[in-house]
Amino acid sequence: MGISTQGAVGVGGRASSPWSAVPWPVLIVDAGGALVLVNDTAGALLPRARPGAVMADAVPAWLWRAHERVSARSQESTEREVFSGAVSGRTFEAHPTVHADDTVAWWLIDDTDCRLAREALAMERERTAFLTHSSNLLLSSLNLDRCMDVTAQMAAEHLADAALVIVPSRVHHLPMVTCLRGGNSSMSHPRVDPAEVPGLAEALQGFPPVPSRWLDPAVAPAWLVPEGFGQVGSIVITPLPGHGVPAGALVLLRHSENPAFTEREEVFARLFAARAGAAMSAARLYAEQSAITEVLMRELLPPALQQVAGVDYAGGYRPSEDHERIGGDFYDVHPSVTEGEASLVVLGDVCGKGLEAAVLTGKIRNTLHALLPMAGDHQRMLSLLNTSLLNSHHTRFATLVLASAIREGHEVRLTLTSAGHLAPLILRTDGEVEEAETLGTLVGAIPDARSSSTALTLAPGETCVLYTDGITEARGGPLGETLFGEERLRRSLSECTGMPAEGIVERIQMLASEWVGKGRHDDMAIVVISAPRSHHLSAVNGHTRGRYTA
Repeated sequence: MGISTQGAVGVGGRASSPWSAVPWPVLIVDAGGALVLVNDTAGALLPRARPGAVMADAVPAWLWRAHERVSARSQESTEREVFSGAVSGRTFEAHPTVHADDTVAWWLIDDTDCRLAREALAMERERTAFLTHSSNLLLSSLNLDRCMDVTAQMAAEHLADAALVIVPSRVHHLPMVTCLRGGNSSMSHPRVDPAEVPGLAEALQGFPPVPSRWLDPAVAPAWLVPEGFGQVGSIVITPLPGHGVPAGALVLLRHSENPAFTEREEVFARLFAARAGAAMSAARLYAEQSAITEVLMRELLPPALQQVAGVDYAGGYRPSEDHERIGGDFYDVHPSVTEGEASLVVLGDVCGKGLEAAVLTGKIRNTLHALLPMAGDHQRMLSLLNTSLLNSHHTRFATLVLASAIREGHEVRLTLTSAGHLAPLILRTDGEVEEAETLGTLVGAIPDARSSSTALTLAPGETCVLYTDGITEARGGPLGETLFGEERLRRSLSECTGMPAEGIVERIQMLASEWVGKGRHDDMAIVVISAPRSHHLSAVNGHTRGRYTA
C-alpha cells in the first residue's frame, strides 16, 4: 500500500496538508530518487528540497547515501536502521520507512542537544574516573617524592604534553619533577627564580591561578621547558593547595601545534591540583612528624650497654606491643664522671603502657640524670625524684631499682636500693641464685618515699640481674594462663652460670618470649651486671670481653 501524496505541499505551496502538522522534517522519496513530498519543516531545514527535485541535489550526501542503501534492501532489513549526520551545523537522526509502493519516508529527528549531553556525560565520566584513579595513586603513598612523580606523570598523560611539579623551597634551589607525555619523570633542583615565570611565584604562595590566556609562552624561561619539548604553545600554572600552607605549583605545557587550554580544561586542572596538593601536603606532614617522632623516640629508647670501668653490663627490652618501640619500662647506665667512683644503674617500670607511659619514663630518666651528682646517696635521689613526680600533672607512679657498681680488684662492689621494685637476683658461680635484701616504697604516689639499701660483692663470673615484672608475670605455657614466675626465672638463671652478660640477657628474653608465645604481655626489661673473669686466654691472645678462664 503506498502513501497518498494528495494534499502534499511543497515549500511555499498550499498551506492545508496533514504533513504540515508534523513537527519533524519529513521527506518522501520515490523509487527513482525524486522527492515526492517535503513538509514545511523539512523545507525550512533543506531549502533546495522541493517536490519533484532529485534527492541527491537537495539533501546532504550522508542522507542520499542512506537512501541508496535503504532502497537496495528489503523493507524488513531496514525497519529499525537509523542513520545520522549533520545539517546546517546540527546533527539529525534519519529514520526510514519503506512503503509498499517503494517510496521511502525519511523522518529527521534533531538530536543535537542529546548528542551534546551524551558527550558531556561521557567526558564527565572520563574525568571522574581519572580523578578517582589519580586519587587512589596519590593516597597510596605518604612519600613526598612519590606523590610528586605521580602528579607529574598523571598530568602529562591526561592534561598536557608536559607537566612540572614545583614545591616551595627556603633556598634558591627549587625542587621540581618534570615529565613529558609518554616519558618518565625526573627530579631536579635547579637554582632558579620562580619570579621569572608570571604567576608561578604567586602559585607557590597559594594565590589563585592566572588564566592561561594571560600567559605569554614566549617569555617562558629555558629551565621551565623540558629538553626536547619544542615550541610552547600555551601554559597553565595552578597552585597545589595543601593543609593550611601551599604544597606547590603545577605547570602544564602544550605544544604550539596543539589547541590552547580551554577554560573548562583549566578548571579541571584545578580539580586535579586540589587532590594532588592534598596528597603532597599529607606526605610532607607525615615526613615532618616522622622526623620529630624519630628525634624524640631516640631519647626514649633503651641504650646499648657495654663494659664500663671494668664492669660488664647488658640489657634487653621488649615492649608490650610488637609494633611499638617504647613503653613504660626503662633502664640506663650512667658512668661515673669522677674516676674511682661507682657507676649508677637504673631500671624502672612506669605504671601503664604505650606513649603516655613512655613520656613519663623520659621525665624520670631526665630527672635521675640531673640528680647524678648525688648518685652516692640512693635515698636522697629517690626522695627528690618522688617530690618531682608528685609536683607534676601526671597521676602515674613508678617502681625502680638503683645499683651503684664499682670494680675493686677482680671483684665488683654493688649497692642496691629498691623503690617498690622487684628485688635484684644474684647469680653465684656455683649456680645458686640469691635475692638482694632491699625494700622500698614506689615513687610518685605518696609524699614520703622510703627505702633500704644493701651492699654486696660479685666475684669474677658472678652476676646481678635487675628485671621488671613483665618477665615474671608473663602468662603463657601449655595452657596459656600460667605465670612465668620468679621460681622459673631463678631456675633459668641458675642454668646461665658462666655465661657472659649478653648471653644471660638473650637467654632470659628467649625463655620469656617462648613462654608467652603469641599471647599478650607487659613490657619486659632486664639488665645484667657482671664481674668479668680476670684471667686472659693466652692461647688466643684474648684481651676482649668473654675471653677469660676464671
